[in-house]
Amino acid sequence: MRSIWNGAISFGLVSIPIKLVNATESHSISFRQIHTEDGGRIRYRKFCELEDREVTQGEIGKGYEDADGTIIPITEEDLSSLPLPTAKTIEIVAFVPADRIDPLQMDAAYYLQAGGAPAAKPYTLLREALKRSNKVAIAKFALRGRERLGMLRVVGEAIAMHGLLWPDEVRTPEGLAPDTNVTVRDQELDLADALMDTLGEVDLEDLHDEYREAVEEVIAAKAAGEAPPQAPEPATGGKVLDLMAALESSVRAARESRGEEAEHAEVKSLPQRKTARAAPKQTGGKKSTSTTKKTAAKKTTAAKKSTAKSGQGTAKKTASKSTAKKTAAKKSTSRKRSA
Repeated sequence: MRSIWNGAISFGLVSIPIKLVNATESHSISFRQIHTEDGGRIRYRKFCELEDREVTQGEIGKGYEDADGTIIPITEEDLSSLPLPTAKTIEIVAFVPADRIDPLQMDAAYYLQAGGAPAAKPYTLLREALKRSNKVAIAKFALRGRERLGMLRVVGEAIAMHGLLWPDEVRTPEGLAPDTNVTVRDQELDLADALMDTLGEVDLEDLHDEYREAVEEVIAAKAAGEAPPQAPEPATGGKVLDLMAALESSVRAARESRGEEAEHAEVKSLPQRKTARAAPKQTGGKKSTSTTKKTAAKKTTAAKKSTAKSGQGTAKKTASKSTAKKTAAKKSTSRKRSA
């Protein structure tokens, strides 16, 4: 990897020669500006407004515009001779716990490469000291015309440095949070926890830039004279107004995507909420209800009549049997007297 800056780490009275190497690289696809009518390249040319002519890169320098519009030329020699101890030195000023650094301050990342054999011992000493202390080093350094803040930490067997924004460069989030009083119920938090547990962790190595891959497919198709792939139709879902319902659905979907059965989601169904708005009238439903009631009434009346008839028949049979018994008893008595 090519170094972009050479200097030294100042660790107290210890000086460690190092080279600064970019720790990240961009894989984004870059486009050229073209004339849409004929495909010609659009180029920007640099003109001197006093001479009204195009100038080359070698003729271009730096200048500071004063409040009254005066341009003050600044040369590379002026910048290289600045009275700063950090001009060619990464000066460590403190060691702090890593959680003291707000991620909002994080900027570009670099690797610090030991500058030759003499740097091996002090470089290793600083690396091991950072490991054992579980702290990060806060340093100041100058790069690309300005002094910057940095954080040194151990990555593998190397020392990495993250550029940090100065504290006054980080905006406060005032006025961004909801200005209304919102109450979050325990049930909602429980479902949110369940969703977090279901989604679980991820290996960052498995993540990739799908947008870049899609753009590459479009470029390849058009280069081959083919129609570019079409995006699938987005899923059309209704508006989810109930937060609990949205969380429940999210938990189910997350578990199903991981191959878990939906019945293991342990999501409790919520009671239907009452609404002040009256339900629309359903004429058909009323007729059906009325018909059902009439039919049920008829069946009940018929059942009562059947029961009454049955009772009357039973009473007649019982009375007939009683009359027959009385007649038989009279005949028996009459025979006894005759004898």
